[in-house]
Amino acid sequence: MKDLRQHKIEIFGLKNGDHQFTFHFDNSFFVKYENSIVSKGKGSCLIKLTKTDSMLTLHFIIEGFIELECDRSLEIFDHFIKVNKNLIYKYGDEDKELSEDVYVITKNTQEINISSFLYELVNLEVPMKKLHPKFQDDNENDEMIFTSPLRDKKEETIDPRWEVLKSLRNKLEI
Repeated sequence: MKDLRQHKIEIFGLKNGDHQFTFHFDNSFFVKYENSIVSKGKGSCLIKLTKTDSMLTLHFIIEGFIELECDRSLEIFDHFIKVNKNLIYKYGDEDKELSEDVYVITKNTQEINISSFLYELVNLEVPMKKLHPKFQDDNENDEMIFTSPLRDKKEETIDPRWEVLKSLRNKLEI
């Protein structure tokens, strides 16, 4: 991974209270990560940082577009992303990760680099099924058919072969 110094926040000497930082990402940001799911995109990340004596709370607000390839037609399209996520840094004796969004850093930490978090949050916005917007209406109709809880039970027919097997099982249990 190449140098990502442009996505760092100097926290040493930062006064307690609320602060805001703005970062931008484009195609050159994704090139820095090998085997990235997303290779092209553009957007901005606003970070609202709240500093106290015991922790830092970062609220990420990310908006932009990422370029995806449609699973159905293989056409390239821009997918809009919007992310709101919190990240907490607590002060402790050693640097470690407590959970996916809570980290421990030492009081002597000079800066934090948010590039890996920005990268992860953008990549998490890639949908499982990447469909070009022209297919979105078709997809919604398909999902309604398969997930409709209002299916009529009477319409479901059981294969007669299963009925025979069920009756055999019932006879054997007696």
